[in-house]
Amino acid sequence: MFQRLISFLLLLTVGYLSDAQTPTLKSSLSEIHYDANVNNPLTTKEFKQIKEVYGEYADKYVLDHPERLKSVKNILRNRVIVEEISDPKYSKEGELLSTVSLFTSFVKDLTRDDIFNPQTFNPLKYNFEFYSKHASAFRVDGTNYIIIIKSQYQ
Repeated sequence: MFQRLISFLLLLTVGYLSDAQTPTLKSSLSEIHYDANVNNPLTTKEFKQIKEVYGEYADKYVLDHPERLKSVKNILRNRVIVEEISDPKYSKEGELLSTVSLFTSFVKDLTRDDIFNPQTFNPLKYNFEFYSKHASAFRVDGTNYIIIIKSQYQ
């Protein structure tokens, strides 16, 4: 697992360096890569995650819009990775999850979880930059967990 984290961080660094050295073409940003699993129906867990964040607006803004739903499924199924880091040296790097604001546009009283559980973590609750062209990583306060948000363009 530690080896995977080092590999990811290396790829993240190389991505930033190569972007800085090459001109960005608008057409390259339009290529979003989806795994085939986004065509599968929502799971009960995913449906609950959407409802938790969008509340009564879930149908209007996500569920009734196939492309938006596909994007949300892609986030939940393929682009958010929660890893436990065993080496304490690496568990101290990165932005803390507590510094990321909650996405309260639809459910005003949305709250953070009291205790972090990677099995029930809902990334949709947070204002992560899901549509950035770069991957990002966040440390979970008081734990050895790191949350990796992969770019949709990878």
